[in-house]
Amino acid sequence: MKLTVLGCSGSVPTPGNAASGYLVSFDNAPSIVMDLGPGTLAQLQRHQDPCEAHVLFSHLHADHCLDFPSLLVWRRFHPTAPAASRNLCFGPQATPRHLGRLSADIPDAVDDMSDTFAFSAWQHGRRELIDEVYVTPFSAVHPIETYALRMEHPATGKVIAYSADSAYTEDLVPLAQGADVFLCEAAWGASSEGKVPGMHMSGAEAGRLARLAGVRTLVLVHLQPWGDPEATVAAARAEFDGEVVLGVPDMEL
Repeated sequence: MKLTVLGCSGSVPTPGNAASGYLVSFDNAPSIVMDLGPGTLAQLQRHQDPCEAHVLFSHLHADHCLDFPSLLVWRRFHPTAPAASRNLCFGPQATPRHLGRLSADIPDAVDDMSDTFAFSAWQHGRRELIDEVYVTPFSAVHPIETYALRMEHPATGKVIAYSADSAYTEDLVPLAQGADVFLCEAAWGASSEGKVPGMHMSGAEAGRLARLAGVRTLVLVHLQPWGDPEATVAAARAEFDGEVVLGVPDMEL
């Protein structure tokens, strides 16, 4: 099981870093893409055929889903290599309607994606089997319906945890418990003091969650381009004495 960062810029893409998107690939099963923010489809093309992946959405803010309509175009209309069969898509309840509006030809119409994706809605705590892995969604603290995702690979016992976008809550400790890799957002930088509540975490809060959950490696992601990455990493390390790394495009774990 290999994790590749397609993009991890917080809130907006930058010239050198797409918005949120993470590719998990396997030797003998379709890949899984967790979130598909602006710029991630171009990055995905550098690593594999975009048609050969299931897609999981943590939530439907633009920086986590906006490349999906372009993926539908690729899957349906590529002249030599369109999608050979349907893949799976999981996300919040409104995913088909919300993203269907973005790809419809007529204003207010909803494009039906069921020709190329089989959709299922997340339910907090309900574990889903997706080929080689189990994925469990955990409700996050964010202004819209949002799920942090825990991915378990039975063949190796490895665990990837992804906070998605969430304010700090110890309800996410079970999400990351014992994870080999914890992708955790740290959009507020070193501290969340004085920031809007119920939105994001700081580096210090990400480090605190990693410590409480006993993770192996903390990967800080979703840092906004106007922030201070060095201070964010330092704040995480002050809370967590395990490995702390800053997520960057094309990072492979």
